[in-house]
Amino acid sequence: MAISAANTTPLSPDAAQVLQAMDAARERTLTLVATLDDEQLERVHSPIMSPLVWDLGHIAAYEDLWLGHRYGNLELLRPELANLYDAFETPRSVRGEIEALSPAEAKAYLAAVSARTAEVIAERGTGDGVLCEMVLRHELQHSETMRQTIDIAGLLPAEEQAKMGAALTADDAPRGWLEIPSGAFSMGAGTDGFSYDNERPRHLVEVAAFAIAQRPVSNASWLHFSEGGGYERREWWSREGWAWKEEYDISHHPSVAAGHPEAPVCHVSWFEADAFARAHGARLPTEAEWEKAVTWTQQVDGEPARSGEFGQSRYLAGIGRTWEWTSSTFGGYQGFVAYPYREYSEVFFGESYRVLRGSSWATHPRVASTTFRNWDLPIRRQIFAGVRLAREL
Repeated sequence: MAISAANTTPLSPDAAQVLQAMDAARERTLTLVATLDDEQLERVHSPIMSPLVWDLGHIAAYEDLWLGHRYGNLELLRPELANLYDAFETPRSVRGEIEALSPAEAKAYLAAVSARTAEVIAERGTGDGVLCEMVLRHELQHSETMRQTIDIAGLLPAEEQAKMGAALTADDAPRGWLEIPSGAFSMGAGTDGFSYDNERPRHLVEVAAFAIAQRPVSNASWLHFSEGGGYERREWWSREGWAWKEEYDISHHPSVAAGHPEAPVCHVSWFEADAFARAHGARLPTEAEWEKAVTWTQQVDGEPARSGEFGQSRYLAGIGRTWEWTSSTFGGYQGFVAYPYREYSEVFFGESYRVLRGSSWATHPRVASTTFRNWDLPIRRQIFAGVRLAREL
């Protein structure tokens, strides 16, 4: 492991902490695939997802590129693999057709890169910490993406299925609406700590008064929508959403009926979320509304609406159980500067992608924050994504 590889050189506290976190992330990744055989790792479980073994090679190549090569000024450990494991050079549609590393080779590549990273950090320290944190979070984010693939394959362990399907209880926020008054708030990440380029800069946003549901939509509510003609009533769907639904004969995801009725609905596309909201005389929140609601510090019933920790709002239940679609398209805030590379987010800016906020049961706490912006196409429902409604006041 990385810590033992670096033990010959005294480590700064920052370096030791980073290497310990990277070791934990690697253990999380390897544990995720430990019970899967080679065929399961190499199979294309979905045309929109990578073979799991490709993800393993990609994690190693990304770490070596940024920490071994660009930060450590070393030659790439395996330069012949650079294009193969570049997400843009090798799109998902071809990853199952190319000759890639075997599971054993990919795990050996991970180990070799990890050892070299430890040597670089032992020698050079962590610098400003940005690249180390970016590489660490990249692996943690991929462990969630890999869980999506494993879920599609029907291979998700029972204990993780239980996390996804756990019911909200009577002790959670009531079934009602939280009214947020109009006013400006500071949106986005500040200058302290790590954040991605698309979370910056922090800026004032004026938001009109609105109400947001205190609970996310449940499986029971979604089944009621589906059984009540939700997938047949044209007036509830956007033109694009209806065309997609008709072309692919879309109905509710199997997990809706299989899950606990009081669990937050999961595996919902943006098109479905938008139709559900219309059917209930509501809408999806903008991402500014979502962020204001979960960071709101005004008084409600004489008590603070939130404790200050992500996912701990007393008045908004289920934060962190599923990603929550917003009505917003993905773009940069005014003053956006791509860093350290534009392919992380800038190339996705535009009308095609919708923003999701929060996190899911599969998101590592290091990644989840009130300012983190996830995004995907409105047709996608492999994400552990659900719905929280908003409405005008």
